[in-house]
Amino acid sequence: MFDKIKEYLQEVNSFDTMDEQKIEEFRIKYLGKKGILNDLFARFKEVDKEDKRSYGQAVNELKQAAEQKVNELKANLLKQEDDQPQYGDLTRPGEPIAVGSRHPISIVKNQIIQIFSNIGFNVSEGAEMEDDWHNFTALNLPEHHPARDMQDTFFIQRDPKDILLRTHTSSVQVRYMENNQPPIRTISPGRVFRNEDISSRSHCIFHQVEGLYIHKNVSFADLKQTLTYFTKQLFGQSKIRLRPSYFPFTEPSAEVDIYWGLNSETDHRITKGTGWLEILGCGMVDPQVLRNCNIDPNVYSGFAFGMGIERIAMLLYQISDIRQFYENDVRFLDQFKSVF
Repeated sequence: MFDKIKEYLQEVNSFDTMDEQKIEEFRIKYLGKKGILNDLFARFKEVDKEDKRSYGQAVNELKQAAEQKVNELKANLLKQEDDQPQYGDLTRPGEPIAVGSRHPISIVKNQIIQIFSNIGFNVSEGAEMEDDWHNFTALNLPEHHPARDMQDTFFIQRDPKDILLRTHTSSVQVRYMENNQPPIRTISPGRVFRNEDISSRSHCIFHQVEGLYIHKNVSFADLKQTLTYFTKQLFGQSKIRLRPSYFPFTEPSAEVDIYWGLNSETDHRITKGTGWLEILGCGMVDPQVLRNCNIDPNVYSGFAFGMGIERIAMLLYQISDIRQFYENDVRFLDQFKSVF
């Protein structure tokens, strides 16, 4: 019987595998309820009295060797699994990753922000829901003013105080002037809303960037020089013209055109044969607007300007229908994949 135990011990010590199923079979063979060790312990009573001590030690040695072997093999198996790359074979060719794209409105907005940031303008933003004071009254548009008809408004609440979706980002400028003293040099990009019919040339939702500069001795010449720099940076040309216009919050006011040229049939079509394209409105801030914002017009003066981002994007990318910006057509958006 002692010889048989030695054979078992040699078999245990020499056993080796990385197969989980064979390890389990080995465990059951030696350590299971009907295994070899259970059988050897059951025969303990058959051993002569003088050999019981030696027999017990031999069986316990076999048991410890079997348990140790099972634990070692299981540990090696786990280590092998841990050594496997987490994502499989890293030498395999990778799956193609689709390149994302920025929305053309975001591209143009970021370009405009960067241009004005280069000459010291910071960025100010505000809520899209506004009250009547900041959207109209503070900007020389009191109740019943006929110029309010220029901006068909989405009202959210009429009583006791008018709450509306802002019709321009000038409301952000009003709040900025109320909370900051000159010198002020800021641009206000954002989404605005007007109750207009949707067509290829207009939409009830669009985006604006408005600029404001308030300081001592600011003149119309400063405004023209700023806009000349802007058009040169964005369009690659600086030939502009300013036509007299009317805005309630600036005086004098002007529309700004750039010379687009007449080099193609498309140029003739979009400029109506003149070569000139309107891109923004501007003017000197009305002294009453400064007073409304607690800025002394006898000490400070300033200019303001505003442009529609969609209109600029349509010019830069020759997009004929403004509705394409809002339809999320992947075929349209894919054209801007390589643009940052």
